[in-house]
Amino acid sequence: MKAVFGLGNPGTEYALTRHNVGFETIDLYRKVHRLRRAGRIVSDCLVYRTGDLLLCKPLTYMNASGEAVARVLAKHSVSIEDTLVVYDELDLPLGRIKISPAGGPGTHKGIASILDALGTQDVPRLRIGVEVEGRTAPGEDFVLRRFPVEEWAVVVPALERAVEAIAAFRSESLDRVMTEFNRREESG
Repeated sequence: MKAVFGLGNPGTEYALTRHNVGFETIDLYRKVHRLRRAGRIVSDCLVYRTGDLLLCKPLTYMNASGEAVARVLAKHSVSIEDTLVVYDELDLPLGRIKISPAGGPGTHKGIASILDALGTQDVPRLRIGVEVEGRTAPGEDFVLRRFPVEEWAVVVPALERAVEAIAAFRSESLDRVMTEFNRREESG
């Protein structure tokens, strides 16, 4: 069993914001793979199960994602190594994705919450770049803003690559997924 957690904030006021690219990725995966089965609320997460894969959207607010993630992993006996957390990243330019096996939280409070709840920094993650050149707004305000229409032309392909990476993660090792997708990002 593997689990993918797309981070975001619940509620329509946060829909389509930079901070919700994790939610958008889970929704796009379900659409691309034609997963129509309704999700269930499990430990403060909306969980969609498809075979050996759990697609999860924590329903806590972003900064409190950790306990929900920990409870779902425990309930379904999923190891941290078989987990992938998808979230927005200000340290990457808009539209770039990067997959990592571990690391600190940086300024991302959702990741800080998860690392704290799991007691380790060795949590695989897929970061989706949301930074734009010349940004003047503080990060905490910026990530809660919706993408302007012109940025969707860059965001959608990144979400599509993230969906491909999740599909690969389902059946391949994290090292293989990193090699394939990080190399593709660096070259193009």
